[in-house]
Amino acid sequence: MPAGVSLAVMQGGSFWDQHSAWWQQAFTEGADPEYEEQVLPLVEHSLRGAQRVLDVGCGEGQVARRLARLGAGVVGVDLSLSQVRVAQERGGPARFVRARAEQLPCLSGGFDAVVVCLALEHVDPFEPAISEIARVLVPGGRFLLLLTHPLLQAPGSGWVDNDGSGESYWRVGSYLQDDVVIDEVAPGVHFEFAHRPLSRYVHVMGEAGLLIEDMMEPSPPRQVLVETRTGSDPE
Repeated sequence: MPAGVSLAVMQGGSFWDQHSAWWQQAFTEGADPEYEEQVLPLVEHSLRGAQRVLDVGCGEGQVARRLARLGAGVVGVDLSLSQVRVAQERGGPARFVRARAEQLPCLSGGFDAVVVCLALEHVDPFEPAISEIARVLVPGGRFLLLLTHPLLQAPGSGWVDNDGSGESYWRVGSYLQDDVVIDEVAPGVHFEFAHRPLSRYVHVMGEAGLLIEDMMEPSPPRQVLVETRTGSDPE
């Protein structure tokens, strides 16, 4: 077992246990252009050189496997038992454990880097998870947080067609208002999404001693824009 980790026993299910097969087929193993062209290269660039990495909300493990191939000792934790099982089946040197983000089964200061990739928007409340991440990081460690931009999840947001010009634009709804919804991302596939403005994340991280060194807002690949425009992209 990697340093700083103990096993956790959990009960109960989740939307991710019910619908993880959809995610495993549509968004992993090279299936999703946003992961392949932006997310995974960004993770690799940002955490290159890290020795002990914790991947919180690891899903079926594609981020953890990518980092492990760089030589890092990686532990992935996820609430979904079905995701953890597939992560273990898909192999590689990373270790996978079922655990909650707000109750990490890890020693304080056990990791020099923590990554949360497109997972924190499914955790509500998220403040305990941030506190736990700060706890398990060594002083001066790196925390990499990747989010679906809150502008895309603000209540009342969505595409608007301008019939006169043939153009369309993204309407931003109640951006400053927190909101939690159960969204159908594909026929019969539902997930919980929590919207918060970026300032909420910044304030909570600052209170936990996690100070921002850099921030990126890359434009999504064209294919992702097309899929979002037609309503087929879950994020």
